[in-house]
Amino acid sequence: MVCIDLEDAVGPADKASARTAAIDYLRSAPSSCEWVLRINSPRSADGLRDVLALLESETLPTLLMIPKCANASDPRLLREVLGARCPELIALIESAEGIDAATDIAAAERVTLLMFGGADYMAELGGGMNEISLLYARSRLAAAAARAGIGAMDVPCLEIHDQTIVAQETRHVAALGFSSKAAIHPNQVMTVQDALSPSDTEIDRARRVLNAFESSSHAAIQVDGKLIDRPIVLAAERTLRRAGL
Repeated sequence: MVCIDLEDAVGPADKASARTAAIDYLRSAPSSCEWVLRINSPRSADGLRDVLALLESETLPTLLMIPKCANASDPRLLREVLGARCPELIALIESAEGIDAATDIAAAERVTLLMFGGADYMAELGGGMNEISLLYARSRLAAAAARAGIGAMDVPCLEIHDQTIVAQETRHVAALGFSSKAAIHPNQVMTVQDALSPSDTEIDRARRVLNAFESSSHAAIQVDGKLIDRPIVLAAERTLRRAGL
């Protein structure tokens, strides 16, 4: 997916021209990827103008990203205004209020992905961005997404050149249950995808777990000296799905 940003990436004086340019571009955008449009908050004047422009446009993006989504009323508003044409929605949660309401937001109609906005979240809390300080918010968001049966996307890593840091951060959030991670620079894309993909060792173990389980009476068994029961089998199935197998 490629995201066109009308919010933080655009200064106040350029909102109108950016809106026109983005919607014009979407009419003839290449179909080689899914296009996401990050509008301004629908609780702002610029956000309302974004929504009205989309309402009048013949072409809509594949997904709409709602920034600063604090409760389920934001996706509900877009669904009501755009009606049956409303694209799938990415709820960008970047406040303490939003984290607290993550379960309700994830359950809202047309919401297909929760995204964590760590920088704005920590700016509100007054802390620094690191694995420990972001652990609670990430865990809440991943759990809310899992409960609703939708995806969870992590905030992009701000490190552009050191891919070791990007990979480490991606593996950390994958272990928490995140299904994807945003990239802020093309350099990060392959690193993120590789870090989210199962290793050959993980694929091999998943296959052995499933083979052993299918050969048993579907009771608890041992593989490599470790207990294997239903939750471990489900995890092995997820590993092979992530690998496209």
